[in-house]
Amino acid sequence: MKDSSLYGISLCQAKAYPQNCTFYTDLMPHKNPLFCHVHLVSDSTGETLIAVCRAVSSQFKHVRVLEHIHPLIRNKGQIDQVIASVDRSPGLVLYTLVDEELVEALQSACEELSIPCQSILSPVMQMFGSYLGLEATAQAGAQHSLNNEYFKRIDALNYTMIHDDGQLNHELDSADIILLGISRTSKTPTSIYLANRGFKTANIPLVPNIPPPVHLSQLKKPLIVGLIASPDRISQVRQNRILGLGMKDNGSYADKRQIAGEVNEAKRLFNKYKWPIIDVTRKSIEETAAAIISLYNNHETDF
Repeated sequence: MKDSSLYGISLCQAKAYPQNCTFYTDLMPHKNPLFCHVHLVSDSTGETLIAVCRAVSSQFKHVRVLEHIHPLIRNKGQIDQVIASVDRSPGLVLYTLVDEELVEALQSACEELSIPCQSILSPVMQMFGSYLGLEATAQAGAQHSLNNEYFKRIDALNYTMIHDDGQLNHELDSADIILLGISRTSKTPTSIYLANRGFKTANIPLVPNIPPPVHLSQLKKPLIVGLIASPDRISQVRQNRILGLGMKDNGSYADKRQIAGEVNEAKRLFNKYKWPIIDVTRKSIEETAAAIISLYNNHETDF
């Protein structure tokens, strides 16, 4: 193993990685990737840190981040365990802690170990405070408080789960968003992501020779969006599904020519009713959802 250290950051070329951390990889494998330990320390769930870490690390090609996630750190005993973990696996330390004693303990330990330690929230909170002329409340996990927005998301998730894959079509008028698409166009995961953002989302599969619900075209409140993808992409996903589930294919489900016909038929339907179309071939779920939310905001204004 080739090892080098720079300002406490452990970078190595390795074939294995520690079993007590999350292995975050990019989409482009590399023969000799660099491995970097990153400790994510939070007094809440750690979701913010994970998102920031992955957004930044994705910009460094051929570097694989070994995530050590330390959530719900709220007392001295817990921060001591975090410091011991950092000592065992030196690397970057990112944190979202609001307790000043915990912050001081972590920063002091990292300074002694010559390890970079950075707060993710402090610079932004200072900017907010300076602009608003107010002090932050320093409440751990404040973004996860049980407020109206939280219960709105729960309500949206409940709605979305029971209206998945064409279920309960008679209740579509209460949806915020309805997604249409042939099989394997990411309808369900996109619906769940949108629900987590607070949007009641139903999704309806388009099946060859089976017409969609007749009252769809009469709905006014929901935004209806058509999802498509390239036949090559859909064929690949369908083949993987067949293999994964041990299904028997009659030859048409993953056939590119058959899929091309399904896609064209879906496009004709979407164009007939002037429903917006999103091609998800090269889009992540997050990108697709962002495009849908933008459409929804304009739709809501018009409505």
